[in-house]
Amino acid sequence: MIFSKHNSMKLKIFLSIFLFCSILVTAQKAQRIAYIDMEYILDNVPEYLAAQNTLDSKVTKWRTELDKLTRYIEKLKTDLANERAILTNDLVLGKEDEITLKQQELRRLESLYFGPNGDMFLLRKQLVKPVQDQVYNSIQDIVAKRKYDFVFDKSSDLVMLYSNKKYDISELVLNDIVRDRKLKDNKAKRAEKSKKTTQKKELTDKQKKAIADRDAAKKKKEADRIAKRMKIVEARKKKLADIAAKRKILKEKKEAARKKKEENKKEQDNN
Repeated sequence: MIFSKHNSMKLKIFLSIFLFCSILVTAQKAQRIAYIDMEYILDNVPEYLAAQNTLDSKVTKWRTELDKLTRYIEKLKTDLANERAILTNDLVLGKEDEITLKQQELRRLESLYFGPNGDMFLLRKQLVKPVQDQVYNSIQDIVAKRKYDFVFDKSSDLVMLYSNKKYDISELVLNDIVRDRKLKDNKAKRAEKSKKTTQKKELTDKQKKAIADRDAAKKKKEADRIAKRMKIVEARKKKLADIAAKRKILKEKKEAARKKKEENKKEQDNN
């Protein structure tokens, strides 16, 4: 059903009156009401702005591609209109088939990019929806803590004829999102710090092992050096002992020869 501009205005006025009456009724029941400005909240969430910029860039690229194809189709139509009089039927049919194929391609791309389950829908779901869910979760937390009965969106199609700033919880939602982001960042930082500490500890263990291995190698080298020196000393001692023994034997032989010579001389003198 299609509404005229007049009927649309009537509907908005009716909804506004209904909202106003609802507020009066709920106020009498001591129920708590608040509102948010979703556009203001999202415009102050960095993740949403980054996601929206990425999405807008993709949309611009897709629209440029579609516009280029649309202009090409228009050119084909213009060329055919100008040349139809001088073309054979086969050539006319060939150009008409080309135009039809390009039009089909245009419709296919439009559906692929902007259809109900197209790339824009999927990309928005991938990029923007998580941020929107974060906002809605923050609203739910605030509603649960402060026990609000109704929360309206000031930026929606529902017309708010008047809104008292003291019922605006947009800043509360933003603060909750910021706090949640800080908690996640701190958790990520702690995890990274723990990872680095573990890596540092592992590195220290490796260093300790390397130092122990180096000390063991150093001690072994020193022990080998001492053993080698002791072996040389022992060999030298043995050699000196052998020389001393030989000298002693030689001395003894000389002494024996001397004594024998003296004895022989005495015997000669006595004869």
